[in-house]
Amino acid sequence: MASGFFAILDDIAALMDDVAVMSKVAAKKTAGILGDDLAVNAEKASGFVSSREIPVLWSITKGSMLNKVIILPVAFLLSAFLPIAITIALLLGGLYLAYEGAEKIYHFVVPHPTSKKESLKQAKTQAEVMALEKERIKSAIVTDFILSVEIIIIALGTVSKEGLSTQIPVVTIIALLATVGVYGIVALIVRMDDAGYKLIKNSSNQNSFKAKLGGVLVAALPKVIKSLTVIGTIALLLVSGGIFAHNVEFLHGRFPAIPSILTEFLLGLGVGIVVLVVVNLVLKLKKRLFPNPSTN
Repeated sequence: MASGFFAILDDIAALMDDVAVMSKVAAKKTAGILGDDLAVNAEKASGFVSSREIPVLWSITKGSMLNKVIILPVAFLLSAFLPIAITIALLLGGLYLAYEGAEKIYHFVVPHPTSKKESLKQAKTQAEVMALEKERIKSAIVTDFILSVEIIIIALGTVSKEGLSTQIPVVTIIALLATVGVYGIVALIVRMDDAGYKLIKNSSNQNSFKAKLGGVLVAALPKVIKSLTVIGTIALLLVSGGIFAHNVEFLHGRFPAIPSILTEFLLGLGVGIVVLVVVNLVLKLKKRLFPNPSTN
């Protein structure tokens, strides 16, 4: 009896070791998307008055948790009964990520006439502000859903050869990390300027260490968000390129002389440009075939 009990403990310990090791591997593979998730949500949660930033972020976080609750069981069922669907979803997600990365670069070169943040500043009434707030929360949750699908599918891909006893805890850990970790960091980022203002307000004079640190925090917030946007865009292209390089047989090890990170970036960028051109052509064709009466 005692030997059987200790054998069970050994099995549990071995399983926990496997989960820990595979969780590290999965975290590394999903780091790129987590970085973009961080950049996207830091941008969407900023720009509001101070009292609304945390409520907006909390609404997005709840939506993100609901996304995981929906996606996780579906992903496990597909992995168990239709594993080819995981690869197909991975490739479709790779197309979306490549498109997102290329679109961000395109809009940097050819910016929108009016950004969402400018629309928020132009809102005059409380009703207009709340409507824009709801729109940005909805947009963030939809984006989170797509990124969550990719995070979970990539994490699942790293443990696809393992049993469900390893797959479920590993992928669940990554899913929780994607929500708690990302939105926790976003909360700290969007409150940087408030922390800075408090330090300045509580400092004895403008030349004190507190005042200088506060000034650095206030000035750093927009730069941090811009930096995260750039890093997130690069991460999107790297992740998408990696998906194609490792899951399309024709592309696997195609350019051995070029560093893999450069190959994956160029591959993601190339695919993204193609998808962006196709999407824009489809949208233009749709406008011609189905013109909006309100614009006439």
